[in-house]
Amino acid sequence: MGFDSSLLFQATFWIDSFRLVIPATGETLYMVLASTVLAYLLGLPLGIILVITSPGHIMPNPWVERTLGTVINILRSAPFIILLVALIPFTKSIIGSSIGTTAAIVPLVISAAPFVARVVESSLKEVPYGVIEAALSMGASPQQIIQKVLLPEAKASLILGVAITTISVIGYTAMAGAVGGGGLGDLAIQYGYNRFRTDIMIITVVILVVIVQIIQSLGTTLARKLTH
Repeated sequence: MGFDSSLLFQATFWIDSFRLVIPATGETLYMVLASTVLAYLLGLPLGIILVITSPGHIMPNPWVERTLGTVINILRSAPFIILLVALIPFTKSIIGSSIGTTAAIVPLVISAAPFVARVVESSLKEVPYGVIEAALSMGASPQQIIQKVLLPEAKASLILGVAITTISVIGYTAMAGAVGGGGLGDLAIQYGYNRFRTDIMIITVVILVVIVQIIQSLGTTLARKLTH
């Protein structure tokens, strides 16, 4: 009878644990996906502008490059946890609340977009300028060079950049949990740390490691295929 009770207890324990973990995992994936997409919608154009306005490129403009670069550097240098708190009024004005999974997306995007801009800038600068000069000699416009030369030539590096950015955002979501952002970070703090549930802490860490490994593997594999 004791054996059966022990099995029942273990089964109930793991069922309760996964009832907490599964929704938290979904919240984390939602935050990561939404934040990464929105960060690229903002960061990709910024990265392109940084490149084409740099000295000797297709649309050199030192004032634009330096001003934009300074703004990006300021945002990148701000620790995420401080940015998270500082943006509470802004987040509340947009979302209507500063707590919750959707609210956490606002600071995540603002923190990740400058990072994306620098990643895109680095990728596009790997494109040999001789290829750009060839396009210019054939009368290509700046827009055509961006769409048909820069982005296609840098696609493998850009894919790796997406993987790196996504992994960084995963780390940010864990910190967002410290201020009620939801997801695995929130679960680890509220149940794992505050309630001394070591098992919850371990499960959340394992899930995060698995997600990171999957994203990195997908990014590396896709980039390798695009290179060949």
